[in-house]
Amino acid sequence: MMIDLLQLLVYGVVLGCIVTLGAIGVSLVFGILGFANFAHGDLMTVGAYLALVFVGLGWPMHAAFLAALAGTAIAAVLIDQTLYRHLRRRSSVVLVISSLGVSLMLRSLIQLVWGPDNQVYQAGIQLPIDIAGLRIKPNQIVIVVGAVVLVTALHVFLSRTKMGKAMRATADNRDLAQTAGIDIGRVILWTWIIGALLAAAAGIFLAIDTRLHPFMGRNILLAIFAAAILGGIGKPYGAIAGGLTIGIAEEMSTLVLSPAYKSAVAFAIMVAMLIFRPTGLFGGR
Repeated sequence: MMIDLLQLLVYGVVLGCIVTLGAIGVSLVFGILGFANFAHGDLMTVGAYLALVFVGLGWPMHAAFLAALAGTAIAAVLIDQTLYRHLRRRSSVVLVISSLGVSLMLRSLIQLVWGPDNQVYQAGIQLPIDIAGLRIKPNQIVIVVGAVVLVTALHVFLSRTKMGKAMRATADNRDLAQTAGIDIGRVILWTWIIGALLAAAAGIFLAIDTRLHPFMGRNILLAIFAAAILGGIGKPYGAIAGGLTIGIAEEMSTLVLSPAYKSAVAFAIMVAMLIFRPTGLFGGR
């Protein structure tokens, strides 16, 4: 029984790392732009499929990973400049509805270009490594290590760089940050870039752990929002705790529930947090 619990814990940490990367992007966008970006999951899917393009061209996976991150960041900035930029002065509800439209467009475009079928980066079955009785796939180690590296890089960026400090100041109090001379336009640009980079990484890791399909980002979006709300919406550091909690909770729930109900666990945690502590664990909005 103990080995089963530890095995589920491993799966939960892997899923939690993927959810964490997505939740940080959602929290950043909400903290600085003030709206829930429902297209974030499909932005993850865009990153995953862009990596598939470069892998198909014969690029090694690490090069395809970096190229897909760059391509997704460019796509996010283009979407912002062509759509969201013109709607920022309107109600946040307008932006939310617009993000739903962007979500549908991205998903339809992916289905049009790559089709509706499941795809993989590399054919074949990857044999797991036996570590003290735990069966761990090399790809799962890559996902956890990659997530740790990205989160650490984000921490250094937010805490040590001028732009990172400007982003934190804007998230805390936008009017005061603007009064202090912070260029809000540049902050917004970097918010989309960083959010897209993390979204693409999460999408690629999710595709590595499972498979690519056009609805992969939409299917995990509930867990991502649950993690962001649990940690405190608008709080990137809270999203880390929320993501790991949601990932582990979903996997552990399979001890008593069918795996088909894992999403319901994330939904239940999100509802409970909204009822009893709507500001989240880290005191978000």
